[in-house]
Amino acid sequence: MTRRIVFVTGGAGFIGSNIVARLAEDRGLDVVVCDRLRDVEAGKWRNIAKHPVGDIVAPEDMFDWLEKRWRDVELVVHMAAISSTTEPDADKIVRNNFELSRDLFRWCADRQRRLIYASSAATYGGGEGGFDDDNDYEALAALRPLNAYGWSKALFDLFAVRQALRDYAPPQWVGLKFFNVYGPNEEHKRSMKSVASQIWPHVREGHAVHLFKSHREDVPDGGQMRDFVYVRDVADVIAWLHANPQVNGVYNLGSGKARSFADMATALFQAAGKAPNIEYGSMPPAIRDKYQYFTEARLDRLRAAGYEAPMTPLEAGIGDYVTRYLSQADPYR
Repeated sequence: MTRRIVFVTGGAGFIGSNIVARLAEDRGLDVVVCDRLRDVEAGKWRNIAKHPVGDIVAPEDMFDWLEKRWRDVELVVHMAAISSTTEPDADKIVRNNFELSRDLFRWCADRQRRLIYASSAATYGGGEGGFDDDNDYEALAALRPLNAYGWSKALFDLFAVRQALRDYAPPQWVGLKFFNVYGPNEEHKRSMKSVASQIWPHVREGHAVHLFKSHREDVPDGGQMRDFVYVRDVADVIAWLHANPQVNGVYNLGSGKARSFADMATALFQAAGKAPNIEYGSMPPAIRDKYQYFTEARLDRLRAAGYEAPMTPLEAGIGDYVTRYLSQADPYR
């Protein structure tokens, strides 16, 4: 009997585990997690504990595992990455975010297996040129990310498009430029958690939350804006792509609506039934010159490709996150 396998790298991480949860709803699939679970107390294993997984594969064993079972693998979902924008080791970033992605792309092209991978809104840099996900080679080459993380993601987008132009690509390849994703299964990320998750303990206890002051005269404190996208929507888009193998290219994945950090904090207080209490402190000098004051995903191309489901508004997403996860003794999806 032929198995149907979806192989998810970074499958025990924040976004990856939500993808695993969504795809595992199809009992005809074997969803295989490739990741390191590390320290038991950190709780990363809990991200996948509620869902049937077909196997758990250590990253160093990935290509051996894939080579033995490639005929049953219908899709590779590549979420593993160094996601810290402050990681100081550029070689480490390149190894994890470019070289590994390049090797997976080539493996999928050689074996004609499908590939969906994580790109990032960090590829847009300061956003001066807008957030149009034009995946024309020249448009991608013109982007100027502000940090090594964003550059590594932009570098791989260019690689993927270049290979596709040479007709050396997987039968489906999709890069998703994630904007500011939030939602359950962030606990292990610590300082890299979404701001919503980081400030929740203060909201829960009724204390003031601290956001960055603005260092631009045209932007008020707390008025820095992001496209906050609920992780449930991210998982739904990937499930849709799994069902629509004709879709290829690089696409934005956000809510399509920029909201301020003050809006996000206020939504958390409202979901907790408390009056907003927000204070502002100086932004660390080390990140001031690399800080994005505005991001907003244009979703025209994703909609044109056929994705019709609405994205979750900020207040609804934060309400669901608080009610079903953050406020619960067991906050895992």
